[in-house]
Amino acid sequence: MVREASVSASGRTQTTNPRQRDYYWLRSFVAGGVAGCCAKTSIAPLDRVKILLQAQNPHYKHLGVLAALRTVPRKEGFFSLYKGNGAMMVRIFPYGAIQFTAFENYKKLLSQQLGISEHIHRLMAGSMAGITAVICTYPLDVVRVRLAFQVKGEHRYTGIFNAFQTIYKKEGGVSGFYRGLVPTIMGMAPYAGFSFFTYGTLKSLALAHAPGVLGRPSSDNPEVLVLKTHVSLLCGGMAGAIAQTISYPLDVARRRMQLGTVLPDSEHCLTLTRTLKYVYSKYGVKKGLYRGLSLNYIRCVPSQAVAFTTYEFMKQVLHLN
Repeated sequence: MVREASVSASGRTQTTNPRQRDYYWLRSFVAGGVAGCCAKTSIAPLDRVKILLQAQNPHYKHLGVLAALRTVPRKEGFFSLYKGNGAMMVRIFPYGAIQFTAFENYKKLLSQQLGISEHIHRLMAGSMAGITAVICTYPLDVVRVRLAFQVKGEHRYTGIFNAFQTIYKKEGGVSGFYRGLVPTIMGMAPYAGFSFFTYGTLKSLALAHAPGVLGRPSSDNPEVLVLKTHVSLLCGGMAGAIAQTISYPLDVARRRMQLGTVLPDSEHCLTLTRTLKYVYSKYGVKKGLYRGLSLNYIRCVPSQAVAFTTYEFMKQVLHLN
């Protein structure tokens, strides 16, 4: 993260002052936010279809992934694939910014202050960063899911602000925005942890064993090696696939708990344990706990690839290396 002192090419020590450190924090925050927005915008249509399939929307529950991608725009128009994306962007910029910034700070804390080994501190820092970002932005995610679940002609909410007002008035005030938080945190901890861990480990191995083939000098600091773009995309995609496989059943439970009273069987989805048992008993593993996983691979692999690669690019643009 922020270095208290760096050595220039001439060998002189350059000490960073508090203002420079503040600017570094701000630039890191912006880099993470931009990375998150680029990643989520690239897979917004897939994200909406995933929500519709996960929650067994009565209009689309009989369809597969590709059929749903064709049917949704035919029934509701092309831009219906981006329904809820406005709320997503409001949420994802601070989410991405907090997650990446928190990861850098947690990683520094765990490695320098507590002396935890490199591989373990990546896993722990990633999990802690994901949990921090979720807690800070969870109400926006609840609203985004509610908007994305609506279908044409059956709108319960007219927009982002109306959704906030309705949930607050009818679902217990502030607590209504944190329904499903526990499974979200439990799902995010392994997802973010293994995502950052896998990407960081692959990056380290690539630059250590094949720097000339897989790496190149950073544009803002030639003394620092970074992954080539296509290699970074590959590492990010692999990180997303591994992390998603581990955490997907918890993601299914989270979505059902978030939707709350929108679902006709919401009384079975009040706690994490009850939700998982209900989904498993009624729909099984393939059509319940892992329903929509193929779509999630299609969306999470490019999403994580774009997120990590954009963040690495923004670090160079904003002179963070």
